[in-house]
Amino acid sequence: MSINRAQENDPMRRSVLAVAVSGALAIGGVGVAEATTGYQLDGIGQYQVGMGGAVVAAPGDPMTAISNPAGLADIKPQVAFSAEVFNPTRSANFGFGEIGSHTNVYAVPSLGFAAPVGGGLVFGGGMYGTSGLGTNYIQSIPPTFQQTLHGNTLIASSNLQQFVFAPALAMKVNKHLSVGAALDIGYESASFQEQFGNSQTLTQSGFNLSSPSAAYGVGLTLGFLYKVNPMVTLGLTYKTPQIYTPLNWQESSEFFPAYFNSKTGQVTGATGRAGEYSAHLNYPQQIAIGLAIRPIPQWLVSIEGQWINWKNTLNQFTIYGPWNGTNSVSLPVHWRNEYVFNFGTQYDVTPGFQVRAGYVYGSNPVPNADTAANLIFPAIVTNAITFGATEKLGMGWKLTEAYMHSFSNTIQGGPLLDGLQNYVQAGYVQNTSSTLTENSYGIQIGYDF
Repeated sequence: MSINRAQENDPMRRSVLAVAVSGALAIGGVGVAEATTGYQLDGIGQYQVGMGGAVVAAPGDPMTAISNPAGLADIKPQVAFSAEVFNPTRSANFGFGEIGSHTNVYAVPSLGFAAPVGGGLVFGGGMYGTSGLGTNYIQSIPPTFQQTLHGNTLIASSNLQQFVFAPALAMKVNKHLSVGAALDIGYESASFQEQFGNSQTLTQSGFNLSSPSAAYGVGLTLGFLYKVNPMVTLGLTYKTPQIYTPLNWQESSEFFPAYFNSKTGQVTGATGRAGEYSAHLNYPQQIAIGLAIRPIPQWLVSIEGQWINWKNTLNQFTIYGPWNGTNSVSLPVHWRNEYVFNFGTQYDVTPGFQVRAGYVYGSNPVPNADTAANLIFPAIVTNAITFGATEKLGMGWKLTEAYMHSFSNTIQGGPLLDGLQNYVQAGYVQNTSSTLTENSYGIQIGYDF
């Protein structure tokens, strides 16, 4: 990719390029599925989705190995497989008109199992995979901006694939207390691209990490369940940070566009030489506390509160490499810690038929002031409703379905060129904004041994 000196020193050009770059790299981790809190799943499998993710104190299937491994000691030996279609609808304004993402349908498979091994111990595990998650913005640049941006087309894309497997061990300590632990083993593959140029060749300038790079991660989940009495159960889980090996890209050159740092008020940028560039996409530590109540034997009510430590994971995103004058540059995505409330209820209509409903509220981790730095992956939905049901088919087989809808949410920041008011006054850019709505549809088949 070639960059002439005039292009490199053009502050508007560099700042516009920063929008998709920092947003793309802010994706940082788990694939979007079900209602999302940040980029984290609210539920793995259709029982959890139908309960609005309020399952720390109410384990109902072997996917509890991921949410609260202690729950394996409180369910029947079983196996379950879930297949889900996730449909997010996203749009963004980079400063010259709103545009929608061209990729909106993803598959999310998951699997769980639980089997007693003797001595009060239960071995189990949960796993899930995501593929192709990210965004794909392609936009023709209006003539007003073409001279300033030195091109007529914008391409801004990110792609993430992930697989997580969590082997777990649980033990029933006594009739009240169960404990468990899971080893969270992860694989991810990521690529990012943000370039401006002519419609035939998008090589004039931009940031190009479009070759997929793979990384492996590990973390730990600790879980506790305490049955106060047949009506009341308490649950608690702690997930350590999940640390990944570096993502690495071999590039002939790089152009890190200038970005506006809302905390320092500075606009900076960098260029890079040929060599290896790397970055970490890690997962945050988190705590969840739950309470499950059965007012009557056939009716379950579950509530849950979560704290997710995004600030330590996505406050700054650092890219290391042979930059000119430095060995690293940082993207100021400034995610805040998130607080999540989950509610779920289940009613046994008959011994063989259960219905569920749930609600999820999560505080938005993306500050409005940093909208421009998080456009490619907004992660901004705050409210979702869920519905689900299970039918027992006989001979140990059962079928579970669920639907989720996250209500549309929009955040809006200042102009892309905050601090460069001469360009704003000239009418080059508009305010930046992001909008996200989500739906998912899933079916799960299970077998009780």
